[in-house]
Parts: sequence; structure tokens; C-alpha cells
Amino acid sequence: MSRTRRFDLIAFDWDGTLFDSTALITRCIQDACSDLGVPVPSDADAAYVIGLGLHDALKHAAPGLDPARYPELGARYRHHYLARQDELLLFDGTLSMLQDLKARNHWLAVATGKGRRGLDQALAQSQLGPLFDATRTADETASKPHPRMLQELMAEFGVAPARTLMIGDTTHDLQLAVNAGTPRVGVSFGAHDHSSFEPFEPLFVAHSTRELHDWLLRHG
Repeated sequence: MSRTRRFDLIAFDWDGTLFDSTALITRCIQDACSDLGVPVPSDADAAYVIGLGLHDALKHAAPGLDPARYPELGARYRHHYLARQDELLLFDGTLSMLQDLKARNHWLAVATGKGRRGLDQALAQSQLGPLFDATRTADETASKPHPRMLQELMAEFGVAPARTLMIGDTTHDLQLAVNAGTPRVGVSFGAHDHSSFEPFEPLFVAHSTRELHDWLLRHG
């Protein structure tokens, strides 16, 4: 079927972009640090690491911790997250936005700092799995902002960087896109303050899923 839109492939970050999970992830990072008796990061510092792979995120959140204890910290994070993940919901309007993009024959992908197990559980819980043509997680390829996630997705579909759009809520997402040479869009309702997006020159910054939906239908 003919693809006449600007972008053939649209890649979304997951947490803070499609899934309203920023506050919960922040609290779980803080609780994990508290469990191990290391300084608890502020809300801003804990939220900053969202989007990175778990090892990189915890290294930033607890820089004084003995590296040999990062697996222990990761296990405590997962304990807290799994105990509360049923509280998480999609941002309002996410399903209709993805359905409209599929109807226009875009390929849709997820590029996330989550692990494969966590993403698969989230896709099943949200029932969004069938809408995505491909996904990449931080435990099966390089963590953001290394460009490999997007490079692998573009190679899978034979799509050039100029025909690929990355959408995310953090500077890690936008730097990923810069490193991969793709256009990018930021959303302001996730983990990072959108005032930090300007150096990455996003095409647009959406302040709600509705704004993102409308922009994609006009410009995507």
C-alpha cells in the first residue's frame, strides 16, 4: 500500500510518553535506594534517569554505591515496581492516536529503556501489542542515547533516517534521535522538563497526547 506521509516509521518511547508511569518509577528508584541505605535522590534526580537502561539509570541515581551492589539495587527497584505496576495507565488518547497512525500505514515501533520482560508485560496489560510492528529494549541492544535502537529499527524496515520520527519525553530520547540522524518530537508531560529540549531541536513539543495526535495527523 502506498505510503505518502512524511514519516514511514514512527518510534515511541514508552514510559512517560505513552504510559503514565513517571511518578511511580521515580518513587520506586527512591524506595530501592532507601532499602540499601544509600542517599535517596530527589524527585528531579530520580526522574532524570528515566529512559536509560536500568543499569545506567541506577548508576546515575546512586553514584556512591559499590558497583558490585547494582544488581541488588536493581532487584529492589523491580520488587517495588512489580508490586505497583497495576496502578499504571496509558495517557488518555494514546490508543486512538496509535490506531489513527496505523490506519495511515505508518510502521510503529517502541524504543525504550525498559527491559524485554517489562515491556512485554506492559504491552500485554495495555493490549497495545498488535499495534506495534517492532520493539527494542535496553537489555537487548545499546541503551539510550546510543543510536543502535533506532538504527536496528530502521534497518528492519529499510527506512532512511529522514523518514523516521522519534518521539519521547526525555533528553535521552531526543539525544538518541540526534545520534541516529532522525527528526524528533518531544512531549512535556513525562519525566523531563521541556525547557531542556531546545538544544536537541525537536520539530514540535506536545503538551498533551491530544496535541501530539493532532500534530502527527497534520505533519507526520
